[in-house]
Amino acid sequence: MIVRTLLAAIVAGLIAGVFMTGAQELRVTPLILHAEEFEGEAPAATEQPAGQPGTTAPAAEGQQHSSLKAVSPLGALIDALSPITPAYAHEGEHEEEGGIMFGMSRFSGTLIANLVTGSGFGLLLAGVSLVIGYPITLRNGALWGACGWLAVHMLPAIGLPPELPGFPAAELGDRQTWWLLTVALSAVGLYLVVLREEIVSKVAGLVLIAAPHVYGAPQPADITSNVPAVLGAEFAVAALATTLAFWIVLGVVSGFINERFVRAH
Repeated sequence: MIVRTLLAAIVAGLIAGVFMTGAQELRVTPLILHAEEFEGEAPAATEQPAGQPGTTAPAAEGQQHSSLKAVSPLGALIDALSPITPAYAHEGEHEEEGGIMFGMSRFSGTLIANLVTGSGFGLLLAGVSLVIGYPITLRNGALWGACGWLAVHMLPAIGLPPELPGFPAAELGDRQTWWLLTVALSAVGLYLVVLREEIVSKVAGLVLIAAPHVYGAPQPADITSNVPAVLGAEFAVAALATTLAFWIVLGVVSGFINERFVRAH
């Protein structure tokens, strides 16, 4: 039974990964490519008050490219968990011909990454459902997907929204730590709010969800950027919308397969 459930989760993750890749190509990747056109350009100069030497350009450049520094093992884990896969979409135009991974094209790398992360998230949902004894069905699959999206994407995005290339960002390690803690607290909080009936549990869940935002997400010291703010806002909306669709598809397909094939045996 457990093996069939996990296999069903992998199949559902592969289907959701294919769907996610198509959604990215339509909405997310074009925005990233547009933002890449602004990279390398100097931000608009700002006047310095008299008697205050120095400029903000070097700091801004360091902030803008903080996410391109050497990635730690923790960073590699977080990158693997994210179905947005910005690393595959954000690549220099000079490498379009040669590909980004083992000679593959940008699209192929994104597809493979989404298949892997989709399977991983499918296994994660299945594992959680087995641990808490609340099976994923066709009726509640969308709820499972919505909770996964809230915990992994929407709630962390309140403090650290999806970023375009060239946008300033805080130190990578600080963002990773805050993101991991927020995902963990949000997942536990959602469990208490959605599945537990006790008032005390629901209140505790809300406290856990709010805690990382009360503490505050790490922010860059300099927010100067030559990428238009409206483009960044459009990207954040597109990224969150596509990941929501990904999770809903994952939850619904997982529920369908569980009811149709796993329980049949």
